[in-house]
Amino acid sequence: MKLSAGRSPLGLLYFAAAIGIALLSAWAIRAEFPRIASDHGLWDFGAFLASGRAAAAELDPYGIYPPLTPHVIFPGFESWNPNLNPPISALLFQVLDLVEPTLSFRIWLAVSIASYVAAVILLLRRYSSGLEVGLIATWAFALAGFWDTLYLGQIYTPLVLACIIAWLRLEKGDHLVAGIMIGLLISMKPNFAVWPVLLFLAGHRTPSVVAIATAVVIAAVPLVIFGPGIYLDWLHLVATDGGRAVFLTNASFAGLAARAGIPAVGTALAVALLLSLAAWAFFRRPPVIVVSEFALLASLQASPLGWIHYTLFLLPVLLHHWQRPWTCVTAAVLVIPVPVILGYFGAPRLAQLGAGSVYAWALVLLLIGLIDAERERQSAAHAFLR
Repeated sequence: MKLSAGRSPLGLLYFAAAIGIALLSAWAIRAEFPRIASDHGLWDFGAFLASGRAAAAELDPYGIYPPLTPHVIFPGFESWNPNLNPPISALLFQVLDLVEPTLSFRIWLAVSIASYVAAVILLLRRYSSGLEVGLIATWAFALAGFWDTLYLGQIYTPLVLACIIAWLRLEKGDHLVAGIMIGLLISMKPNFAVWPVLLFLAGHRTPSVVAIATAVVIAAVPLVIFGPGIYLDWLHLVATDGGRAVFLTNASFAGLAARAGIPAVGTALAVALLLSLAAWAFFRRPPVIVVSEFALLASLQASPLGWIHYTLFLLPVLLHHWQRPWTCVTAAVLVIPVPVILGYFGAPRLAQLGAGSVYAWALVLLLIGLIDAERERQSAAHAFLR
């Protein structure tokens, strides 16, 4: 969306879209800020504290420990939210318990905001100029995933910063640093292992090998300290947590299929997407950034739980295609505040699958857009070779 797109009909349409997104973003920020500023409890941060305490006391870090472990209840939905992160988190989360929980939550809030500010600044320096800087910054700080991350006390924004550093380093050809950052990311969020795998298949071997090696080294630390039992506890929890797939902020194929009442279709779509991307990467050998775009999106869509917070990892993908019409729609949808979507709990299934699943449909649109952009790239490459 170039604000200087000219007076052509398309340019005016882009300008109107930019103004619309800016207004929507301003409204979202105004709506979300009181929710964060209020005394709303610890939520997921409480689960992390409980996990760290349990590990320190040689208990199961993946157990349920009220009142710290949050209990979520909506019409037609009820679930405990224990720590789902890999075993290295059981060590890291012990640091969160060094001070009183409320103070620890506030400190982590500051760390989360600082990490996100740094990430957005890096992207603005790379992808925007002029009036666009203000628009993109406003939009980035209005994203539903950002505000809900702060509300829940989640750990996403430092990982988003690592993701963006990796992306920018890949663009510069610094595959060593990029690989380390990707390894740090997948050590906490294993669903992003799609990224190094596709890079490897596409022939970008150095960042892939470095990423996997980094993740393996990190994964070995809790194995040495706690023993293999901690991995068995984690895998058991992950394997038995399928009931949360139906939650409305799950934007993956599994979430859509669960809300439609056909969960097996979600698994089939995830497998089909991953296999298709693997074949495409191996046979087409696309550029490193093109591979990264699809890898980041597939890491969400093919995951059993692709929460709205994960859409923050798509910031570089969206900004890389910021001028395209499908980006406008996706960008606008991802601003809709989480409480608006949660209001569809208890609604008829069709409403939950439609408006209540709008985050997931936005990612489907993004996938279609990336496929179209890749077809354009291949067509241009073939025309050049002729």
